[in-house]
Amino acid sequence: MSVEQDLMQRADSSCELCGSKTELEIYQVPPAEKLTSEEAILVCHTCFEQLQDEDKIEPNHWRCLNDSMWNTTPAVQVVAWRMLNKLKNEGWPQDLLDMMYMEEETLAWAKQTLGEEKKADAIIHRDSNGAIIEAGDNVVLIKDLPVKGSSLVAKRGTAVRRVSLVHDNEEQIEGKVEGQQIVILTKFVKKT
Repeated sequence: MSVEQDLMQRADSSCELCGSKTELEIYQVPPAEKLTSEEAILVCHTCFEQLQDEDKIEPNHWRCLNDSMWNTTPAVQVVAWRMLNKLKNEGWPQDLLDMMYMEEETLAWAKQTLGEEKKADAIIHRDSNGAIIEAGDNVVLIKDLPVKGSSLVAKRGTAVRRVSLVHDNEEQIEGKVEGQQIVILTKFVKKT
């Protein structure tokens, strides 16, 4: 069976990202060197064009990832994760990334081209010791912090699990303390 036939059968002759059944093409997931059904997905022309050219990306088209990110095929998960990362400044993709689960091996594959895509001026979040904080990391507060707009005081030593990053400010992260989502300054946390 050819790669195209494998993909057509796996995807039920529809785009594995948005579900369209017209103008289907094979998208080889970078950094794949050889075309195989494990390292390729079936996509419509719209998805293919936007995957190839960042200038043509229409964020609302990619709301389809809300469903396709749960696909069990690693190659589909990788493309969904990468596109959500490209769009995370839109707001809603970050929520999906926070929910998304991938096996470690698949996540490593998804991150392979991330270094090439990051710009030199990318925002890097660092804790009080200078350690890099990434989305999903756990941190501990190193100081009692009063929470603006509430009577809550986040106590020193409180663990904040699975933080998310504020993408336009390297000095801020978000996390839940006592069930309340708050913004925390990175200079008051230590990565665990």
